[in-house]
Amino acid sequence: MINKMETLMFQGNGYFGMRAAAEEHQLNERRNMFVSGTFDAFPSEVTELPSLPDLINMEIKIDGQALCLRDGQVENYHKYLNMKNGELIREFDWIINHKRINFKFSRFISMQDKHLMVSKVEIGSDRDDLNIKIRSGIDGQQSNSETQHLMEGDKRLYEGTFIQLKEETQQSHIKFVFNVRHRAYIDEVLLNNKPFIKMGRRQIFGNYDVDLNKGQKFTLVKYANVYTSIDSDVDNNDLAELSVNALKKNCLSNYQELLQKSEKIWNKDIWQKNYVEIDSDDINPQVAINFARYQMAANTPRDPRMNIGAKGITGEGYKGHTFWDTEIFMLPYYIFTMPNVARNLLKYRYLGLEGAHKKAQFNDYDGSQFPWEAAWPSDGETAPLWGSADIVTGEPMKIWSGFIEQHVTSDVVIATMEYLSATDDQKFAEDMGYEIILDAAKFWTSRLEYDQDHDRYEITDVIGPDEYKEHADNNAFTNYTAQWCIQKAIKVVNLLKEDHPDLYVKLDDKLNLVGAYEDWVSKVNKIYLPQPNADGVIPEDDKYLSKPIIDLSKYKLNNQISNIFKDYNLSQVNDMQITKQADVLLLIYLFENMFDDDIKRSNWEYYEPKTTHDSSLSLSTHAILANDLKLDESAYNFYEMACETDLGVHIGKSVQGLHMAACGGIWNMTIEGFGGVRITNGKLRIEPHLPATWRNLKFQINWQGSLLKVCVVNDKMSVEVVGDSIEFVNQNQDYQVPANSRIEIEVPVEETVER
Repeated sequence: MINKMETLMFQGNGYFGMRAAAEEHQLNERRNMFVSGTFDAFPSEVTELPSLPDLINMEIKIDGQALCLRDGQVENYHKYLNMKNGELIREFDWIINHKRINFKFSRFISMQDKHLMVSKVEIGSDRDDLNIKIRSGIDGQQSNSETQHLMEGDKRLYEGTFIQLKEETQQSHIKFVFNVRHRAYIDEVLLNNKPFIKMGRRQIFGNYDVDLNKGQKFTLVKYANVYTSIDSDVDNNDLAELSVNALKKNCLSNYQELLQKSEKIWNKDIWQKNYVEIDSDDINPQVAINFARYQMAANTPRDPRMNIGAKGITGEGYKGHTFWDTEIFMLPYYIFTMPNVARNLLKYRYLGLEGAHKKAQFNDYDGSQFPWEAAWPSDGETAPLWGSADIVTGEPMKIWSGFIEQHVTSDVVIATMEYLSATDDQKFAEDMGYEIILDAAKFWTSRLEYDQDHDRYEITDVIGPDEYKEHADNNAFTNYTAQWCIQKAIKVVNLLKEDHPDLYVKLDDKLNLVGAYEDWVSKVNKIYLPQPNADGVIPEDDKYLSKPIIDLSKYKLNNQISNIFKDYNLSQVNDMQITKQADVLLLIYLFENMFDDDIKRSNWEYYEPKTTHDSSLSLSTHAILANDLKLDESAYNFYEMACETDLGVHIGKSVQGLHMAACGGIWNMTIEGFGGVRITNGKLRIEPHLPATWRNLKFQINWQGSLLKVCVVNDKMSVEVVGDSIEFVNQNQDYQVPANSRIEIEVPVEETVER
């Protein structure tokens, strides 16, 4: 449980972050701190974010007794994260050797200065005199599960009070500089005595020795910062001097003043900008959406050379790599609430075209084949080759996703199109977006395989979103989205020829659009798209529907343990009708206009019972689709399970870090699901359908440069526009809201159709 709480109470600002480990060392802790984008590869391993020196450490002794909560007695223990301002507080009474000592630890990572972390400890006793010894500083003896990425550099002392450690990654040669300064007080009176500095291997500490009378309070404030040689906002020629000068400036303000500056950014840029208010008898939905928004802000870099890892920067899980999780499950939040951040996240994919070209060429394809796991944009594929041992053969299992899970290229285009529809950002389209779409289409046409017997093009030997089906032929999600990508590319070429001839010439020189266009037009309508069978079920792939069916009820538990692999290996699961996560149902959700309600329901009834939901990506999709189908009870059950992915009582995989896609999914379920916000055929649709236990839902979104404030109460919905006039669709009727005005419409109350 200690590791789960370290994850849940993670603190960060997108640039760097740290797990909520205690200041004093505890058994089985994970003292990870990461800086976004600082990838390094250990020999024979794939690149990962290195675990950085520990800046929060404090070794505390009271009358010679080291603080350890396993010793003595602990009372009034309380640890909490204030999501409004990102401050973590831990307080308790420690009773040891007949003395009661009160401790209060506080710390935050600044949203105002992305390099800064400030912490403090307050110690006192109402009835006893105390001798307090504290060792605190920079501890570079950290690793990624015993793998050491950092080479030690210089250690030094400035002005007798500022301590500094330099380090450098072994393979990528990224330089780091860490600085710490302490200020000690007794009852608000600053102590002028300088600490005794001790340096060791990868360590530099300040040591304090204070005698405290009963009733007095000792406070130690720790200012710390981190800079790297890949920072885009600093001169890297002298990071040491620059970073220590920055910390000197920070030290002119006290803890509370710096916290208030950070809190202002939280309030202005996060909480006010994309508020969501849920009025319900149950407080849990509001807590869940606030938690999701907090974690998205804390884990999303604002530098377009970096993206959101599947675990953010909350733990070592997935090595900090970016997956399709960003485009399908997290970008909707940013597209509708912070389009500038969404633009940066898509620019990351544009910057990654170099790596995508490398991967395509390595596999003898054209265009851009986006990596399944991405790190630094130009790196290309960074997925590991081997996983855990097969329970049947005992051999390591090959991880095929990096080779044949190719729908990620479509996912990037889906997100690009959704961004362009929601923002009408023509500059992005012309600078980056069109090229992403065209280059992806070049990949897909080169990936197509001609079936002469049926005069059609197929895509064989892939993994779709359902990762339990390896080496599948004609996965429905893959084939449909590949055709859709090519169709979009054809439209882009026609648009460029007509409206942007100069840009067309530029992109033609770069991508050979004349030849590519002819290829697209000749093949696009011959791509095989699996069609619904007599029962209305779309085959997930060529063989899925012919495989045996087993009872999955005992495996459909939301504990993230993948219990099915206690009984079967992946090869056996591959040969049964077992689905890991939404696949065909994800296709139906993302491309709802392609399928009528009967097809949607038939596929829901067929695939959901066969889905284990072993992926954190699955539950939110099912919640939204169930809500669309008016399966109200199922929708809310999936919603609650999705919210419990990290916040629930089970330990699961949260110990390795948060499930960032599940955080995005909470917003998606709330706004796109119950709030009914969708983009269909480039238009905004708002058709709310609230859970029975919700009295109202208020939220705001951005649409093509204007701010929309939406309020759903009972059978009425109001839409207020701040900015230019907008149009939206509700129940197949078009509505227009004039600039800076508000309209109200009736929301039909529909009966649930669930049996």
